[in-house]
Amino acid sequence: MADSVAAGLGDENDTENEDKEREKLLTNKTKKHIGASEVTETLGFYERKAKCKERKSNVSDLSLVRFISAELTRGYFLEHNEAKYTERRERVYTCLRIPKELEKLMIFGFFLCLDVFLYVFTLLPLRVLLALIRLLTLPCCGLSGSRILQPAQVCDVLKGIIMVLCYFMMHYVDYAMMYHLIRGQSVIKLYIIYNMLEVADRLFSSFGQDILDALYWTATEPKERKRAHIGVIPHFFMAVLYVFLHAILIMVQATTLNVAFNSHNKSLLTIMMSNNFVEIKGSVFKKFEKNNLFQMSNSDIKERFTNYTLLLIVCLRNMEQFSWNPDHLWVLFPDVCMVIASEIAVDVVKHAFITKFNDITADVYSEYRASLAFDLVSSRQKNAYTDYSDSVSRRMGFIPLPLALLLIRVVTSSVKIQGSLSIVCVVLFYLGMITLKVLNSIVLLGKSCMYVKEANMEEKLFQNPPSATPSRVSSRAHRTKHTQEPSGEPVEEGMSASVTTQPTHRDKSPAPQLPTSESDQFLTTPDESEEKSLIQEETELKHRAPKNDLLEIDRFTICGNRID
Repeated sequence: MADSVAAGLGDENDTENEDKEREKLLTNKTKKHIGASEVTETLGFYERKAKCKERKSNVSDLSLVRFISAELTRGYFLEHNEAKYTERRERVYTCLRIPKELEKLMIFGFFLCLDVFLYVFTLLPLRVLLALIRLLTLPCCGLSGSRILQPAQVCDVLKGIIMVLCYFMMHYVDYAMMYHLIRGQSVIKLYIIYNMLEVADRLFSSFGQDILDALYWTATEPKERKRAHIGVIPHFFMAVLYVFLHAILIMVQATTLNVAFNSHNKSLLTIMMSNNFVEIKGSVFKKFEKNNLFQMSNSDIKERFTNYTLLLIVCLRNMEQFSWNPDHLWVLFPDVCMVIASEIAVDVVKHAFITKFNDITADVYSEYRASLAFDLVSSRQKNAYTDYSDSVSRRMGFIPLPLALLLIRVVTSSVKIQGSLSIVCVVLFYLGMITLKVLNSIVLLGKSCMYVKEANMEEKLFQNPPSATPSRVSSRAHRTKHTQEPSGEPVEEGMSASVTTQPTHRDKSPAPQLPTSESDQFLTTPDESEEKSLIQEETELKHRAPKNDLLEIDRFTICGNRID
């Protein structure tokens, strides 16, 4: 104690001595006894010495109690980084809005797929019947100058013939043998088979719609010679083969799902449901753009509708095996709800984190909904260049013909029609389906008009349809058309430039006058400038910029070097 007191007194004496020396230096400086540089060095030395003493005193003041008190009482202000925390809060709000906005899109897309699916059962047979009546009664009417069938009627007749042929071909496929063959496989093998079937379904959908489009265009394009119609035959057989194989593929999927439902330990069903959660890992931690997310949303809509239809097929097959006992339906009900709930949960989690990691707002789903609504509204316009069912097939990758064919095959094999009462029930059921289709179409059309109006897309309804990929033949025909058009004839706005919409009085119009300029040389032989322009177009196709408009993005368009 005495030592500490002596040390404190010694420090006080040193401080007093230093102050005295400092005052002495300052007085000497004023009296000019010593130089200014020596005074500055001496003052700096004393200042450094004072700072060292302060550090030693601060170190001596540190203690555990003071550290704990500082940790308990220290504070900070979030407003110093207001922008950062505001952005974090907006991300949380976006994640909370995703389920609502996503389900709005999913419900709208589901009813779009339902409308297209019901079209195959209800309006397509009636349209085919009207086309056949026109085909049979046209020679009696003596209308030689007009078309025998309109392009839309030709496409409807082709769809009807494909469905009838594939239906009879499906009778040669034994569903019971396929079920027992799949049931005899191990769980792991069935899991691998189911994943392979999902990949094959996507590949079939991507190539199948191209086959059908090629068939429709080959059958309806204007032809100068009758021999050109022979090219429809190979396209037709390709389309029949595609629909048949795709229907068998979906049948194997439904059979595998049926085996999973009927397994005793439900292990296969659990593994197949866990496959949905693996999808989160493959999608969430990747970079997504707006167009990629649109493709994924369309894929999820198509996948959800297809899964619901497969669950319906599974329930029909199981109810048939138990003689339509309603008690067995309640046995299947928990598993069906579990599959549906897992599908919805996976979609919500996947989209929520994709939008979070890629800084995409929840308002983008309203744009997606408006793009789907635009397809429905534009198909009702006078300048429509495609049927709405085909537009949905390209946009979502949902092709209704194979799935409808499988459902018809399952229903006809599960339900036996005997007696007049059964026939009356079938007619009433068909009328009910037509009523559902009409009501669904009316509601969808009203909602679609509202969505298009909210998105300010009315002007695009009166624009020309998007042009196809230019090739050597089409570009030459395009130049020929523009060269033959007279310059003084105005072009009507809002009319479609598509060749599929044929004007009814086109033959009666006067022949256009050919220009007399030097540019008409390419009508006979192409010159060097034309060849250079064609080569330039081919190079532009190779280095084509990615599409940014959502209306130009279909299910299998490459966006950002990827297809989702």
